[in-house]
Amino acid sequence: MSRYTKEDIIRMVEEEDVEFIRLQFTDIFGIFKNVAVTSSQLERVLDNKCMFDGSGIEGFMRIEQSDMYLCPDLDTFEIFPWRPQQGKVARFICDVRRPMVPHLKVIPAIS
Repeated sequence: MSRYTKEDIIRMVEEEDVEFIRLQFTDIFGIFKNVAVTSSQLERVLDNKCMFDGSGIEGFMRIEQSDMYLCPDLDTFEIFPWRPQQGKVARFICDVRRPMVPHLKVIPAIS
């Protein structure tokens, strides 16, 4: 059973005044990378609709195949304790996925 539901996370972000959410992942060498989004993008993130250009990440796709999705593991949601009382920062650890052509289904790329 999951630690958090989407609804739990949305509620916590609102109650705790989270302003930014870091979507963390690793490159193929195990180095942590992250993409930061504002809390207004939270529903897109929770629906696995957050895309980024993976061509700039070492070991990821070439420019022609670089559109990647960040799919958060809801159980990894944490609000950073060392941030200010207002405008807090939270994070998810994400799987990196790529769209599958031609059906646009999502398949694992790097987990």
